[in-house]
Amino acid sequence: MVFKRLLGSLGVGGPTVDTVLTTGAAAPGGPLSGQVHLKGGSADFDIDHIGLELVARVEAEHEEGEEEHVLVFERFTVGGGFRLAEGEQLSVPFTVTLPWETPITELYGQSLGIVLGVRTELSVSGAKDKGDLDQLAVGPLPVQEAILEAFGQLGFGFESADLEYGRIGGTGQQLPFYQEIELTPSPQYAHAVNEIEVTFLATAGGMEVVLEADRRGGLLSGGHDAVTRFMVAHDGIHHQDWRALVDGWLRQLIEHRSAYAAGSAYGHGHGDPYAGHHGHEPGHGHHGDHHHDAGHRSGPGLGTAVAVGAAGLAVGVVGGMVAAEVVDEVGDFFEDDSDDEGEDD
Repeated sequence: MVFKRLLGSLGVGGPTVDTVLTTGAAAPGGPLSGQVHLKGGSADFDIDHIGLELVARVEAEHEEGEEEHVLVFERFTVGGGFRLAEGEQLSVPFTVTLPWETPITELYGQSLGIVLGVRTELSVSGAKDKGDLDQLAVGPLPVQEAILEAFGQLGFGFESADLEYGRIGGTGQQLPFYQEIELTPSPQYAHAVNEIEVTFLATAGGMEVVLEADRRGGLLSGGHDAVTRFMVAHDGIHHQDWRALVDGWLRQLIEHRSAYAAGSAYGHGHGDPYAGHHGHEPGHGHHGDHHHDAGHRSGPGLGTAVAVGAAGLAVGVVGGMVAAEVVDEVGDFFEDDSDDEGEDD
């Protein structure tokens, strides 16, 4: 969807901008291509700079509750340094590379409820204006899809997905926020956990998989979050038994959390959740300096249903509710962002 907006800082008669992204979902760490279409105004204008901003609506938790903010997490310069004549129509093609940690917005072609945008900024004759906004669709990397499909084959269902402001301690996280994909447990694990949250932190050389379990509490121990971290490679996808691997991760997560909970009941179990743990070794504790609400349910995942079978984790939409919420949110994505916008300084 393309949104046209007159460059208000230049008044009536200024240039207009349309950015059209190449059809189809992009991938984390992959190319994003498109064209910036410019149309000249009632006079000649110097186009100093054409920039693209990747933006996301991110949840930030604080003592009073939770707030949503618009965050710019990457910027690109795709053109500039020319004069746009009166009434002239000009297209500027571009190809940029998405950050490896870019959140995924869809799985098997169905929306996860995450909204990302590409905003176009023009600097014209010394005046800047953020003129055009396009929805950005991002599909999973092959290794991400393999892991999520393995969860589906194990009987887990999709609950919701959101973007959380903050950093996960002990990881190589680069962006100032991370994505959580919340899954409901299969009957096999329902006695041990309320939900599993999956976070992918990809790089060119591989990917960290952070699993968090909201554990069910008993009479003598409260329900606490447990966190483990695993490393996987991008290659060899088709030679890995992902179902067995993910099942092993879950068993380690529950076993180590049970041991930690037993120690905590006697005043033990402190320190860095990832201290001394590398590769496939799990840790325990919380997300670094980010406090996580164990009862948290959020995001436009409301009304989703899950079809789990041989095809793995598939996301269905009940009555089009998720799709409608996503489109509505994109439509007014930046109507109130002047005070909310943040950067990953």
